[in-house]
Amino acid sequence: DIIQKQDAEIRRLAAMIRRMDDEALAQRKEYDQVINERDILGTQLIRRNDELALLYEKLKIQQSTLRKGETQYTQRLQDIRTLKLKTTDLHRELRIAKSSNNQMDDLRREVFQLQRELLQEKTKVKALSEELENPMNVHRWRKLEGSDPATYEMIQKIQMLQRRLITKTEEVVEKDLLLQEKEKLYIEMKNILARQPGPEVAEQLSVYQSSLKEKTRQMKAMAAELNMYQAQVNEYKYEIERLTRELQDVKRKYYEQKRKDQMAKEMVEEEQAFQRLQKQQVSTFKNSTTRFTGGGFAIR
Repeated sequence: DIIQKQDAEIRRLAAMIRRMDDEALAQRKEYDQVINERDILGTQLIRRNDELALLYEKLKIQQSTLRKGETQYTQRLQDIRTLKLKTTDLHRELRIAKSSNNQMDDLRREVFQLQRELLQEKTKVKALSEELENPMNVHRWRKLEGSDPATYEMIQKIQMLQRRLITKTEEVVEKDLLLQEKEKLYIEMKNILARQPGPEVAEQLSVYQSSLKEKTRQMKAMAAELNMYQAQVNEYKYEIERLTRELQDVKRKYYEQKRKDQMAKEMVEEEQAFQRLQKQQVSTFKNSTTRFTGGGFAIR
């Protein structure tokens, strides 16, 4: 009975060992699968980190380019404001020059008219110069009023022309001085206009405006690209966090599996030790049992 019990126990233990071997094999497969998943996730995490680093580098480049574009944009705005102010000054100076030019034409016509009148008056004066050099006394002129009204009237006209000649001469001198000043101002304005670039200013302003529009378009495109990169960065961050969580879960499963394997190994070792102990006990029991032969003698 003891031997049968021992054999049954041995068979039970052998079945338990086989079952534990099967479980250990299944756990080994699961362990290998977990290790494989861990390696895959680690590779994906490294690749995502590399992609994120590259994306950050692109983001820095785009931000630097955007800052340079903003600086150039501000400079172009300043240039345009300066050119607009210069254009306004040029238009104002041009209006002044045109106004001065119109005034000069009027003055030239007035001077020409005065010179013609002066020539006429000089002719009249020359014709009557001899009479003026030998003027008759006032009583004689008054006598002429009754005896020769025409001559008396002529003398009065000569005196009036003399007074008018003096007045016109003063006006001519004054107008001539004014004309000289206007001509000087006209020459100065002409020199100012000659020093200015003229149509080149408008052309340069147009070029700056076109360049400003292009820079604005480029800055909008870079801002859109920057937003796209930022969205990709956020997406990669989320992906890295997800992979990190999965990696932590794989590590946790790995350590749990390792602990189970260690416990299974310890159980197998304990069962094997127990089996060895059982075998030793059975062998000892068999060796110590007295067997009898047909003659009644004990055989050890």
